Amino acid sequence: MSALSELGKLKKGAAGGKRDNKAAFIFLLPWLIGLATITIGPMLMSLYLSFTDYNLIQDPNWIGLNNFVRMVHDARLLNSLRVTFTYVLIGVPLQLALALLIAMVLDRGLRGLPFYRSVFYLPSLLGTSVAVAILWKQMFGTTGLVNQLLAMVGIQGPGWISDPSTALGSIILLHVWTFGSPMIIFLAGLRQIPTMYYEAADVDGASKAKQFFKITLPLLSPIIFFNLVLQIIGAFQSFTQAFIVSGGNGGPSDSTMFFTLYLYQKGFGEFDMGYASAMAWVLLVIIGAFTAINFYAAKFWVFYDD
Repeated sequence: MSALSELGKLKKGAAGGKRDNKAAFIFLLPWLIGLATITIGPMLMSLYLSFTDYNLIQDPNWIGLNNFVRMVHDARLLNSLRVTFTYVLIGVPLQLALALLIAMVLDRGLRGLPFYRSVFYLPSLLGTSVAVAILWKQMFGTTGLVNQLLAMVGIQGPGWISDPSTALGSIILLHVWTFGSPMIIFLAGLRQIPTMYYEAADVDGASKAKQFFKITLPLLSPIIFFNLVLQIIGAFQSFTQAFIVSGGNGGPSDSTMFFTLYLYQKGFGEFDMGYASAMAWVLLVIIGAFTAINFYAAKFWVFYDD
């Protein structure tokens, strides 16, 4: 009888588990509906439009792979890819390096640490806003604050935004300036490294540089990898900075024509929505490829406790 009673309890427990699963599903239902209608639905529609000629007014006209073939011969699109890759490959490493440097300084236990942490994090909250982009444009203008400071020491500064050789660099600098989010994550990671490793290294006579490369970087590599993936994805999707600083036209000689900005011009400026949809899927593939490469390469330089 005891065995039968235990079996009955198990059945009741299983039934209760099913009820719990149903309850969880009900709570998740609003999110699932949003995922299907707001995310997956538009994505599938965009995939369909990428194979059509669609101008937002007339019905889509199926043209197969013509939009993707056009990209190969589109000089402005190829230039936008070059600009975007330059922005990502230069801006992201510089941003992460600065974020790690500031995090290591703050990790030394400065007095008023919460204040400094908030101050350094503030640019990340404001860096992609329209107001900050306008401020950045004013600062790097021909008569902006940067040139005024240079003039005080006898240097005639260029028009940073209007010069093709420096326009992209000014936007990269804006990206580097918004190092607050990765800095906070780096700081949390540094706090998790046991101090006994550094104490043992001091006893062995290891220099600070050697401790950094042999202890800090290996133990912080999962955090570096996490920040790297997130920042690369975000950098490829950058739009506001280029749109505001360049005035929405790609800057001088298309020097700040980001891929997202050119996509916007095609879709909402020329109403070539089919071509813009195809561009969006190319961007998705590029981001996916970079993410996959990062995950593959991670096994060679990312170290975990196990």
